[in-house]
Amino acid sequence: MCLGIPMTVLAVEAGSAVCEHRGERRVVSTLLVGDVTPGMHLLVHIDTAVRVLDAAEARSIEAALDGVQAALDGRDFEPFFADLIGREPELPPFLRAGAK
Repeated sequence: MCLGIPMTVLAVEAGSAVCEHRGERRVVSTLLVGDVTPGMHLLVHIDTAVRVLDAAEARSIEAALDGVQAALDGRDFEPFFADLIGREPELPPFLRAGAK
């Protein structure tokens, strides 16, 4: 399984960017997402940016990753998924009946 990690752009180079996640810096290819600027958030898979994220979405992914770690550690993980607690699961719009 491959997880996408939200990373923050620190510096831009030709076709790549120096990005950081929780203190770890990596050079990430930006060829799939186009031009980026310092401060932007990117969803990164195997050192390749696959999507630009807004700050709220980056925080949501960070919380989910923290929740997975809490579950693996045997700790309470529900607070990390507050947006999912108390509601029925929903299919994304493109998978719902009648979607085109």
